[in-house]
Amino acid sequence: MTATPATPSTSAGFRTIEVALSANPYPVVIGDGALAGLGARIAERGFRSGTRVLVVTNPVVHEHYGAAALTSLRQAGFEPAELVIEAGEDQKTPATVARIHDAAFEQRLERGSLIVALGGGVVGDMAGFAAATWLRGIAVVQVPTTLLAMVDAAIGGKTGVNHPGGKNLIGAFHQPRLVLIDPTTLATLPEREFRAGMAEVIKYGVIGDAELFAELEAAGDLSSMAAVGPQLLQTLLERSAAAKARVVAADEREGGLRAILNYGHTLGHVVETLCGYGTWLHGEAVAIGMVAAGEIALAMGLWSAADQARQKAVIAAAGLPLAWPRLDPQAVLQCLQADKKVKDGRVRFVLPTAIGAVEIRDDVDSERILAALAAQTSP
Repeated sequence: MTATPATPSTSAGFRTIEVALSANPYPVVIGDGALAGLGARIAERGFRSGTRVLVVTNPVVHEHYGAAALTSLRQAGFEPAELVIEAGEDQKTPATVARIHDAAFEQRLERGSLIVALGGGVVGDMAGFAAATWLRGIAVVQVPTTLLAMVDAAIGGKTGVNHPGGKNLIGAFHQPRLVLIDPTTLATLPEREFRAGMAEVIKYGVIGDAELFAELEAAGDLSSMAAVGPQLLQTLLERSAAAKARVVAADEREGGLRAILNYGHTLGHVVETLCGYGTWLHGEAVAIGMVAAGEIALAMGLWSAADQARQKAVIAAAGLPLAWPRLDPQAVLQCLQADKKVKDGRVRFVLPTAIGAVEIRDDVDSERILAALAAQTSP
């Protein structure tokens, strides 16, 4: 099972990738300086002058990019307001979404209004969920400012918050009207956050883009934006967004193919939940989860030791963790049962069969899971 990327188009220095859904298609626009054109791009999507817009962001992004977003919206004739929320993974709760709902009420958002998510994946998930549930659904525009959100979280319409029993258990599918990616916003992203985003890029290589994976291998150091460089960064953004767009268009609500996007996430979510939200960044947990999935696949004879070594080498080159943390085995198994992808009591794992190909399996028994995790645990 593979994910062939869609073909981007070019216009005035910007690359546009269409998420070709049958009911609500939308563009992913990528290009330096894109944030300055936020208002104009929203107007192109059919929103009238005078429309009320609530920009949801976090303190750091507000400091660097809040004024630019609001200025662009005002220049296009919109009536914007801003809500600044804390956006750590531990803040991704119904209580924070309620704050967005309160702001929507205060700003008198109507069914023709929209919410703009300006920030990383946590802001995008919560603002998207608030939009999905305000007045039974208003429009949302995603403006990701982290690498992880640019290549993954902002595209595809998955929104939601965490529950004490597991990650992203409360949510809704709510597609954005537009995804606007301005790579220059990554200049203020901490290196740890950049590395976390690289985990999702590596994921796309493993699940369906062997050529992308080979480019990552050839690049060597992937641990910072400076090391990656602008040319490769643009390639990573485009290929990752195109791969996500193609899978989402084929399977909007994760009935089949889209499940491959969860590679590394099933066990990664266990790490986040049991270690406490915020201990590991999402991308770091996904990296650990990819290594774990590779160990399970290796034990089941699905792929080779050479491919697992290649995967681990690229993850290490991105400065991401490899070892499984010391966790109670029974707590791990119990947490797995709370995963969203459990069907008829069986955990569905996305397992690699080669670099560029994966399959979905529900026949991985507890003993094999624990043995693979033991092999991955640091001495």
